[in-house]
Amino acid sequence: MSSIKDKIEKLREELNEHNYNYYVLDSPTITDLEFDLKLKELETLENQYPEFFDANSPTQRVGGEITKNFETIPHEHRMYSLENSYSKEDLIDWENRIKKMIEGTVEYTCELKYDGASISLTYENGVLLKAVTRGDGFQGDNVTANVKTIKSVPLKLKGDYPPRFDIRGEIILPIDGFNKMNEERVEIGEEPYRNPRNTASGSLKLQDSAEVAKRPLECLLYNITGSNLGIKTQFESLEKARSWGFKVPDAAKKMHSMDEVFEFISYWDIHRHNLPYEIDGVVIKVNSLDQQEELGYTAKSPRWAMAYKFKAEQVSTKLNSISYQVGRTGAITPVANLEPVELAGTIVKRASLHNADQIEKLDVRIGDEVFVEKGGEIIPKIIAVDLTKRPLNIEPVTYIANCPECQTPLVRQEGEAQHYCPNYMGCNPQIIGRIQHYISRKAMDIEGLGGETVALLVNEGLINDYSDLYELTKEQVIPLERMAEKSADNLIKGIEQSKNIPFERVMYALGIRYVGETVAKKLVKHYKNIDAIAAASIEELVNVDEIGNKIAESVVDFFHSENNMRIISRLKEFGVQLEISAEQLANQTNKLEGQSIVISGVFETMSRDELKKMIENNGGKVSSSISSKTSFIVAGDNMGPSKKKKAEDLKIQLINEYEFLQKLN
Repeated sequence: MSSIKDKIEKLREELNEHNYNYYVLDSPTITDLEFDLKLKELETLENQYPEFFDANSPTQRVGGEITKNFETIPHEHRMYSLENSYSKEDLIDWENRIKKMIEGTVEYTCELKYDGASISLTYENGVLLKAVTRGDGFQGDNVTANVKTIKSVPLKLKGDYPPRFDIRGEIILPIDGFNKMNEERVEIGEEPYRNPRNTASGSLKLQDSAEVAKRPLECLLYNITGSNLGIKTQFESLEKARSWGFKVPDAAKKMHSMDEVFEFISYWDIHRHNLPYEIDGVVIKVNSLDQQEELGYTAKSPRWAMAYKFKAEQVSTKLNSISYQVGRTGAITPVANLEPVELAGTIVKRASLHNADQIEKLDVRIGDEVFVEKGGEIIPKIIAVDLTKRPLNIEPVTYIANCPECQTPLVRQEGEAQHYCPNYMGCNPQIIGRIQHYISRKAMDIEGLGGETVALLVNEGLINDYSDLYELTKEQVIPLERMAEKSADNLIKGIEQSKNIPFERVMYALGIRYVGETVAKKLVKHYKNIDAIAAASIEELVNVDEIGNKIAESVVDFFHSENNMRIISRLKEFGVQLEISAEQLANQTNKLEGQSIVISGVFETMSRDELKKMIENNGGKVSSSISSKTSFIVAGDNMGPSKKKKAEDLKIQLINEYEFLQKLN
């Protein structure tokens, strides 16, 4: 029996190596037929001896697993988005900011910015553990079964890899593969896919992994995240990843100056069209990982990286009309309806005009020939009018005076760019929008209930605000369009489960203007329950960390509304979480109130995220950079030397994790 096991393992090793040579190195050492024969032999042996099954065997890449609902799981390390730049001046400003924060010379690693779907792969003991989409950066969808079918994703690593780490990259669809897929679709009378990026992203959410396996997807990697990695620089991390078996394009270069960075950008702006896949820019990173740690992060992006976006593709087309959309806050957004035109691989029919000031600034008129581009390659926008083609006698646009949905006269507050419909209670798009926000993933995350179903429920008169959701019955929702019995069960079950969502997310779900996720957390942490927030004055609210006048006024206005207070009262009756739980309260103190604390290095007893949570639970504020306002630094092993020197120069106390725990008893 051991000889059979040895034979199976030997075949797996051989096939993994051949797979690596073919899909990663693009240098096959055996023919396709020889590979297929070995794969068939392994498949036969695995079927005969199921006790030797291995989920990461090369035979499992063909897929076959069906995923009805993709599980949402948190990222162990947050996936930040990159700050964008569009000019050399932007990059020089970025470099100047860096040099104010760190001492010594700065090297950069320049990489291509692949245009695909972001993915985070977790490996443990050299084996692929899970693959998670970017999602909102804090949590994403578990798409492991689908990613395993991608041949350039190693299921088992080789070399001196760390025991556990995450590696981030992009799932892309090479241009030739995309074109071939479209040829096949046209042949069978199907609509062709619009662009490789969206097709790659959509592939990850296909329910049948066997269908994903048929698509020529690739995975290009660019960032390793974890603890005790034994890596000093970004460029070294790329080389290490390549040696472990990952597909890391060799276009990346180490640069010693911003002039060299500009040369890299100029080269790829011209040569990007010769690549087998699409890129939309270049990513520049500070090469030293110690310096990266010292620079830290803003709320959204790493300070040590910048994306340089190539100039957006531009086309001209005719503006046929302008329509007006009503958002959940009552904000009116004018939308340009265009003569359909292809732009960056998609057919564009509409573009945002933002507000009345923008229409006036562009002097855009119905019938004009307009220039359209994709801002950041995503959202189409009108950037100018071709005045040489303007027809005679076309009149300037007169902005609407009444809501396009409920005909209520619009208002525009002093200092505001947008017009608003004040009919909070009776304007359908506002009602639908508020409920759609309430059920969204970052808010109540109600499974089985989507935006279209919300609109149906409102239009059928079954609900008029989000508290009405909790009175819905299965019998009421089954008659809705496309609603089967199981779907109705899932919807009612999802609404019931939302009663367990923690208070900070409920606070965000209420949809108070200017109260995003971060502000909701601050309010909940400070006031502990909804009644205390509702009773707070503007003066009291502005004393809360990161709450300004505008937010405070919006919060007070929300709770001064009798209708909103009626809804809050009903949510309480239904058992929605509107206060911090006893368990959360037990873990919170004011021991670190008013203190700004920096975390640096690697720790033995807890992760950096756990440390951060402990600081916040005890009233402290976590800062990513050292300044004269820093109260103390929790320092672990491998603290960056420049960070350490800065702390010494500013005479800031360094304590280890054990001293920190003693401070909190």
